[in-house]
Amino acid sequence: MRIPIDREIDTPLYQQIGAYLKKAILSGKLTADTRLPAYRQLANDLGVNRATIENAYALLESEGLVFSRMGSGTYVLPQNLFPLSKQNKEATLPLWQKNFQTEESTFTASQLDELLYKSKHPHPISFASGISDTRQFPSDEFRKILQSVMRRDQISALEYGESNGYAPLREGITNILASQGLQTNAENVLITAGSQQAIFLVAQVLLKPNDIILVESPTYSVAIDLFRALGFQIIGIPMDSQGMQVEKLEKLLQQHHPKLIYTIPNFHNPTGTCLSSPRRRELILLAEKYNVPILEDDFVGDLRYEGHAQPSLKALDPNGQVIYVGTFSKMLMPGLRVGFIVADGPVYDRLLNFKRLSDLATSTLIQRALDAYVTVGRYQTYLHRSSQAFRKRRDVMVDSIRKYLPSKVVFDIPTGGLFIWLKLPNGIFAEDLLPLACKEGVSFMPGNYFFVDNKDGKEWLRLNFASQPVEDIEEGIIRLGKAMRGMKA
Repeated sequence: MRIPIDREIDTPLYQQIGAYLKKAILSGKLTADTRLPAYRQLANDLGVNRATIENAYALLESEGLVFSRMGSGTYVLPQNLFPLSKQNKEATLPLWQKNFQTEESTFTASQLDELLYKSKHPHPISFASGISDTRQFPSDEFRKILQSVMRRDQISALEYGESNGYAPLREGITNILASQGLQTNAENVLITAGSQQAIFLVAQVLLKPNDIILVESPTYSVAIDLFRALGFQIIGIPMDSQGMQVEKLEKLLQQHHPKLIYTIPNFHNPTGTCLSSPRRRELILLAEKYNVPILEDDFVGDLRYEGHAQPSLKALDPNGQVIYVGTFSKMLMPGLRVGFIVADGPVYDRLLNFKRLSDLATSTLIQRALDAYVTVGRYQTYLHRSSQAFRKRRDVMVDSIRKYLPSKVVFDIPTGGLFIWLKLPNGIFAEDLLPLACKEGVSFMPGNYFFVDNKDGKEWLRLNFASQPVEDIEEGIIRLGKAMRGMKA
């Protein structure tokens, strides 16, 4: 397919490609059910990278022009004969629609990257992502596994599966957890569509609107948005270099009577800290004393670069006080959307029933392919290889920060995970720095996005060292340092 693109104008390439395809669809040149070229094929034809095509197709999908069919490709949707403009749609909305107002939420990494791309820098570098480098994942190998599973299982791989998940994959997850010191049974594992659905299910089952949830302050920004959207009151627990300040927790438990404690004890997002062993045990004792369940989000707990692994909260939990959430999406490919819950007792059945009612089951094909990938040891090999690569990237970022950023920046070196949490010199706020940084061709996540009130943490920012190749990390920090000097000028 030939699509004219102009690299000299301000419009991003993905928008040019999307606009051309949109015109072809609306004019009838591309008819309903037409299969668009594969990402890689069109990227090669146009001389652009694959991400550009993915963004163009995502733009079309957001406008209801195409849809993606798992394992098959992207297809044109039938179009209305008289499509309404956005203004006309809003003008004709029923009255009940107008009662809704847009919920406030934090910026996502993709929105920040959009700001970065608008800077028109020829080689933008993003440290804003919340995932590892998907370019590390052997996609060709996984494609072969998908094909092998289809040949082996045929139509059964495309049918509804068990709501609790594919049994061999659940068994494989117990083996992975056992290698990390967490002993459980497959009957206690519930497969979900990523960790985000897992957190949603637990929150929906355990809480109701206006209930209070305690979270670390700062914490995962999307979890804050989720809890707020569900109508919960969110109270922050202060943190330091050893994680949650558990010594301050009891007063909060007495004062607020929360229904859930949400925590990321390993390689915390955004701070990269690990909860110390004494605090882990004290946290569980306090939760038991005040009868409050703990939701443990262990999104990259197995991504350790040095030191000894600490047991998860769930591994220290003899009485079912902790509900554990894990995911493959952050380490492998976010599009896999496979996570899991480990829970004991009646709450597991309640979670399973809620999962069944919400989406019946997670993709059978993806679960079977992931099981095939995990069973033969490929996941552990990939994890080891990624740990070596990401440790090197962390070291390069640490060295670059020390070399190119002002000496008054403050940060701790994480022993694992994806992030460096950096405090800016006095007088520099992350949200003010961001536009200047984007003009220099680099982005990051401002720290205030990770706080409940969106006001604290203005002098902090989060950098993802795992998402960029080594050669881009030093250059990205050089650009960040230049932006900081620009603020002082």
